[in-house]
Amino acid sequence: MSQTITVKIKLLPTKEQDLTLTEMSKTYISTINDLVSEMVKEKKSTKKTSKNIGASLPSAVKNQAIKDAKSVFKKAKKTKLETIPVLKKPTCIWNNQNYSLDFTHISLPIMIDGKAKKTPIRALLIDKENRNFNLLKHKLGTLRITKKSNKWIAQISVTTPTPQKTGFKVMGVDLGLKVPAVAVTDDGKVRFFGNGRQNKYKKRKFRSVRKALGKKKKLNAIRSSKNKEQRWMKDQDHKVSRAIVNFAKENEISVIRIEQLANIRQTTRTSRKNEKNLHTWSFYRLSQFIEYKAKLEGIKVEYVNPVYTSQTCPNCSEKNKAQDRKYKCKCGFEKHRDLVGAMNIRCAPVIDGNSQSA
Repeated sequence: MSQTITVKIKLLPTKEQDLTLTEMSKTYISTINDLVSEMVKEKKSTKKTSKNIGASLPSAVKNQAIKDAKSVFKKAKKTKLETIPVLKKPTCIWNNQNYSLDFTHISLPIMIDGKAKKTPIRALLIDKENRNFNLLKHKLGTLRITKKSNKWIAQISVTTPTPQKTGFKVMGVDLGLKVPAVAVTDDGKVRFFGNGRQNKYKKRKFRSVRKALGKKKKLNAIRSSKNKEQRWMKDQDHKVSRAIVNFAKENEISVIRIEQLANIRQTTRTSRKNEKNLHTWSFYRLSQFIEYKAKLEGIKVEYVNPVYTSQTCPNCSEKNKAQDRKYKCKCGFEKHRDLVGAMNIRCAPVIDGNSQSA
């Protein structure tokens, strides 16, 4: 068993390297778009090689551009060429045979004075205490370099072996707004993750700042604020997912069950004050973070139908609506509403039908 994940590394190029990478990224995208346009016109895949590409790019990068162009054309053919994707975001890709890395630099061929030359670019790589240190010891795939928020980022795909845990210990995880996540194990151990009040406060603050900037018509500042909020939200998801997986490891869990939250924004009823948070919080991203981190530890992730998980009594199966955050049933069962959800998720059958017994 293995999985492919992306390791991100910040690059610190010189001014000359910055200009070169910028030009190469633009050339790479325009080359792909030109090749796709030619294939669409001829209605067949190109047979060009790097020798037939006149762009100022290393031959290895040209070959990657041809490969990517064929992939784009293949997707366009599925729509009978009615939808032709046009790539806009500048980027550049090298295959795993054309770059190397050490503790301080990533070395790769770039164009210098019209010729391809393997050049070391300074990078904020890793130390032995960093998780990426061990990840980069595994099989490396393609290297993608792109510019985000005026910073160069190297994205390396890494294929890692994933150990498969034996055993049948199952943990249910309920995701929400007021409580970002609640987990319960089959032996009754419970933990709450994240701070919903802090999350809502931060998001209200970001919205307030953008409202003030909007009155001053500072569009760039508004865009910067949105990017900052997204980075903050992503960081929170990373922290919560890491804590959940660590809790699972501590309790020797072999299966984590999560709600399948597709269409949650259309199916969930919420108050007006929580509506904006519901429509801007990425439940899908959090579940994906939990899944890939769990896989690295050999823990399987299963998805269940979330219908009535917060209303069904785990003791007698009667359906009751919780009053605020407290769930009460006529049979005498009382728990936190989200904990009830986690308990039901742990025992629910998975969507694909291949569940382990809880």
